[in-house]
Amino acid sequence: MPLSPARLDAAALRERLAQPDPPRLLDVRTPAEFASVHIPGSYNVPLDLLREHRDELGRRLGETVLVCRSGARAAQAERALAEAGLTGVHVLDGGITAWEASGAPVNRGRAAWDLERQVRLVAGSLVLVGVLGGLAVPALRWLAAAIGAGLTVAALTDTCAMGMLLARLPFNRGPACGTDAIERLVRDGGPG
Repeated sequence: MPLSPARLDAAALRERLAQPDPPRLLDVRTPAEFASVHIPGSYNVPLDLLREHRDELGRRLGETVLVCRSGARAAQAERALAEAGLTGVHVLDGGITAWEASGAPVNRGRAAWDLERQVRLVAGSLVLVGVLGGLAVPALRWLAAAIGAGLTVAALTDTCAMGMLLARLPFNRGPACGTDAIERLVRDGGPG
């Protein structure tokens, strides 16, 4: 039974997962976020790797539901897969946050800061350094202005350059981040 709406709430997804031939769940968060909490049976394909391998995935994936923290990265992944010609892609509305709030089952691991929280910490710290440091070195105020401009662009474009950079740091990566995992997913339908 194929899924029809582009966005599914947690209740609709739970119902669909209980039926024969359920959709594949791809979690596009960082491996650290995925290891912290994820939907049982989901596969971790970080957004940057999904974009890199969208053509291979577009040829092989069937019905798929994309998951992230709140739905924003999953929507970006949906657009990338649509550009590769994949139909039957859906986004979990509200992401893992809504899934957990509905009381749906999750697998938990070691706690990790999600990417959005990391962006808030780094951006806030840089603004603070720019403003306070600007008292001694006035040119440092431009650092705060640059961060503010970057956050404005991130909001308007629904992308975040700082988030993409932070996602590449070692503590946000893990074994599920390799291209071998993508190749297995495409070839065999799972992590093996």
